[in-house]
Amino acid sequence: MSEPVIVGRLGAVYGIKGWLKVNSFTEQPDGIFDYQPWLINDGKGWREIQVTGWKRHNKSLICKLADIDLREEAQALTGADIAVSAEALPSLPADEFYWRDLVGCRVSNTRGYDLGVVSQLMETGSNDVLVVKANANDAFGQRERLIPFLEQQVIKSVNIQDRIIEVEWDPDF
Repeated sequence: MSEPVIVGRLGAVYGIKGWLKVNSFTEQPDGIFDYQPWLINDGKGWREIQVTGWKRHNKSLICKLADIDLREEAQALTGADIAVSAEALPSLPADEFYWRDLVGCRVSNTRGYDLGVVSQLMETGSNDVLVVKANANDAFGQRERLIPFLEQQVIKSVNIQDRIIEVEWDPDF
C-alpha cells in the first residue's frame, strides 16, 4: 500500500456513546465520508476503521466509528489523523494534481535559477501558497520562500513527471 493521504483529524468527543467530531480537510467537508475505510493513526501506527454513521451537528460534523461505543474509547482517538490510501482518491485530469504531488518538486524561475524544493503548501484566504525550502547555498541568503500558487501569473508550468515547477519569481524576494 502506498503512503496514506491525510484527509482530516478526529476532534473532541461528542456525547457518551463514542461519537467524535471530525475536522475534514477535503474540499467539501462531508466528502471525507465518501472514503472508506479510514486509516487512523492513534500513535501506534495506521489501522483501518469503518465509519458506521455520521451527521451534521450545528456547523460541524460528527461520526460514529465501528467498535467505539464508550466515551472513554472515543477519547483515546481525539486528535488522531484520518487518512485514506492514495489509491482511494479519484483520478484527476492530466492538467490537475493533488497538493501531495507538489511536495518535493524542485522550483526554478523562468531564468533558470534554482529556488529550492516545495516542503509544504498553505491555504490562505485568497490563494494557495508554495512553501519552498531554499538550497543551503542560496545566493540570496534565503532559507524559505513563500510563492503564491497563481497559475499563469506566477506558476508557469508544473511537470509532475519530472518533479519541476517553473515560476515567474524573483530569487531575492
